Amino acid sequence: MKNILVLCTGNSCRSQIAEGYLRHFAAGKAATYSAGVETHGVNPRAVATMQNDGIDISRHTSNHVDEYQDIQFDYIITVCDHAKERCPVFPSAALRFHHNFPDPAKAVGTDEQISREFNTVRDMIKEYCRNFINKHIASQPAKE
Repeated sequence: MKNILVLCTGNSCRSQIAEGYLRHFAAGKAATYSAGVETHGVNPRAVATMQNDGIDISRHTSNHVDEYQDIQFDYIITVCDHAKERCPVFPSAALRFHHNFPDPAKAVGTDEQISREFNTVRDMIKEYCRNFINKHIASQPAKE
């Protein structure tokens, strides 16, 4: 089974959403983790936004990247430029991927405008995760 780590600054929104979708699309073919170079707690709007799409991340925790130093990752995905710049070096041959998604936690405006931004970013991350799993996990032969 492949191990995937998703990194973001605070492990509160984008990495949590990505972890939820990667788990969903991998359907047991990969172990997925998320972490931050800091920990800010799981954003309640991220939980609600995912719930609206049928994915429950309410039991996710905000973890620091140092907690996963002993795991051999096959893939490390950074979802913001700040995390990419501060990503620690893992002693592994993990393939690294990067996509800088907008931070929905920084959205301003009415509740409706903020919710719309969360939905937009969620949908961007969903598509990225679906494509990632299709390319890197679903196409891999099962290992005995």
